Amino acid sequence: MKLLDRARTIAPPGYPRWLVPPAALAVHLSIGQVYAFSVFKNPLVERFDASHTQIAVIFSIAIVMLGLSAAVGGRWVDRAGPRKAIALSACFWVSGFLIGALGVSLGQLWVVYLGYGFIGGMGLGIGYIAPVSTLIKWFPDRPGLATGLAIMGFGGGAMVASPLSATLLKAYAPTEAEAIVPTMLTLGAIYAVIMTLGAIVVRVPAPGWKPAGWTPSARAISTQAKGDVTATRAIRTPQFSLLWIVLFTNVTAGIGILEQASPMIQDFFSSVTPQAAAGFVGLLSLANLSGRLGWSTLSDRIGRKRAYMLYLGTGAVLYTGVATLGGSSVALFVVLTFFILTFYGGGFATIPAYLQDLFGRLEVGAIHGRLLTAWSAAGVAGPLIVNAIADSRSAQGVTGQALYIPSLLVMVGVLAIGFTANLLVRPVDARHHVAATTAAAQGHADDATYARTEPQLAATTSEA
Repeated sequence: MKLLDRARTIAPPGYPRWLVPPAALAVHLSIGQVYAFSVFKNPLVERFDASHTQIAVIFSIAIVMLGLSAAVGGRWVDRAGPRKAIALSACFWVSGFLIGALGVSLGQLWVVYLGYGFIGGMGLGIGYIAPVSTLIKWFPDRPGLATGLAIMGFGGGAMVASPLSATLLKAYAPTEAEAIVPTMLTLGAIYAVIMTLGAIVVRVPAPGWKPAGWTPSARAISTQAKGDVTATRAIRTPQFSLLWIVLFTNVTAGIGILEQASPMIQDFFSSVTPQAAAGFVGLLSLANLSGRLGWSTLSDRIGRKRAYMLYLGTGAVLYTGVATLGGSSVALFVVLTFFILTFYGGGFATIPAYLQDLFGRLEVGAIHGRLLTAWSAAGVAGPLIVNAIADSRSAQGVTGQALYIPSLLVMVGVLAIGFTANLLVRPVDARHHVAATTAAAQGHADDATYARTEPQLAATTSEA
């Protein structure tokens, strides 16, 4: 177990930081499979003779647990180090597949809720924040790029998992419903190997490390932090509340399409086959991935506030286009939803850098973990809006694209709320900043002495 200790992961002098992003990608590509869940949706509906809403609960539980485990475990991840965190994430995530497969085999939907949803979701949360908090330490000169590198794998996971899952479902049994169990077992085994490799490779920078020749730029973003804020204080500020709304609205709008992507395109266009729909899910994953890296990197130039004005404002326009024109052709539907998902991904990748701009680097990992409760709430709200409206209209005899028009228009209003919240973000008041001695003490979080300095840090923070 000593191999998992933070002290064993501190990089030696001269360690090339570009070796760390592949380790982060290995983890996020694995847990990003959750975004390909819609490929399992119709087979699970058939297997359990359940409604789309009942099956969507599996996905929602996983996202809720992602946010909750990230919020609770944020400080532990910083203290324990990324290797131990990734190993724990792998245990939870792979166990989720194994228990979920058992639930499908037994015909017990609640076991799938427990396995893939509850236990697997805990693996999602720990596995999500560990690479992010690590890479942002390695790239203080380009925080937007750093978070994009870490998080793009989560968006790209479905690009791999969607066609792979569709192929396995087709290969293992005559019907997809019968092939769910071996498919889940296979995916669990694959992700166990990939995440283990990521845990072995990951490193953290030594205390005080910075890129050679780099000094903080004099050019400051309008919301750039002039001091550090602890996680406890940050969550009490209006800025945290506003960013919670921003993330919640951006995620609600994107996840509503993503969770229902495969059935939605088949309902919009009867000519689309299940295999083609799986390809569409993979394409949306590519959009999610490219947005996470591309838009977050752009935010280093234009600032986070302007970036979110782009994500939320343009997203509202595109949602209106899907509702009014999306059913006219498959190509237009795909293009509009593709760009919506780039903004969805960009919003995820930009938020850690936005938090650093506002609250400093002192406890940005813990603050990020707490903010991800917005993802938990959105993981319930987004799928619930889309599925509940679709189920209700289906019961009324409505078919095709008309199932989704009301929910798409609801998302336009949701994005408008987020756009307004983002406009209200201002720099954090200096009274929330902690003393310089506190920030210095927190620097020990990057090595094995953190546990001994933590009581002193708490006392200093209390005095501040």
